[in-house]
Amino acid sequence: MSFYERFEQAVALTLTGLIAIVIVVSMVQLVRVIFTLLIVDALNPLDHAVFQTVFGAILTLLIAMEFKHSIIRVAMRKESIIQVKTVLLIALLALSRKFIILDPDIDAAKLAALAATVVALGLTYWLLRERDDRVGRSD
Repeated sequence: MSFYERFEQAVALTLTGLIAIVIVVSMVQLVRVIFTLLIVDALNPLDHAVFQTVFGAILTLLIAMEFKHSIIRVAMRKESIIQVKTVLLIALLALSRKFIILDPDIDAAKLAALAATVVALGLTYWLLRERDDRVGRSD
């Protein structure tokens, strides 16, 4: 490996460690919130605020884990750079989280902008998949 490849691998491993710490702290916070809701007997998934809190935290963990997984693939030299499709999927996950934690009284223009962003990201991902299918590659 060249000096730069070693440097890139060191940066990827450092980022992986930092994201792992964030995941552990987030997991502890999620367990604390759910435990508190169970003790208080307020864990009612039909309550909008509880649903937003719990599933927002779960999706945050999933996003962080997917991000860490994509960096690990670089660190283990399975890929040389983060793939655009992976970034698009992480962005779609983040927007899905945003839709779940939205307040019910959101401005229509903001909702339309978020929806347009989801459509644009989905279309871009679909186009990349179509290109890969034509070339004969799949990730």
